[in-house]
Amino acid sequence: MAQNAAPAAAVPAITPISLKAIAPWAVFFGILMLVLLYFVGAEQGATAVISGEGVHEWVHDGRHLLGFPCH
Repeated sequence: MAQNAAPAAAVPAITPISLKAIAPWAVFFGILMLVLLYFVGAEQGATAVISGEGVHEWVHDGRHLLGFPCH
């Protein structure tokens, strides 16, 4: 009978990530998504924060893709 010379590799234990570790990142990305949604959906309308047509032109195709009317 043949035997392996090398011992079997140990499989590292997978530890779950706690909610305390995920919560700050979830809040950060949630706020970031809300800001992006505002700029795509509402900027250059009645609640414009930035004057001019620059933001409108940058997000024009995304606005139509998400179903927001703009003209």
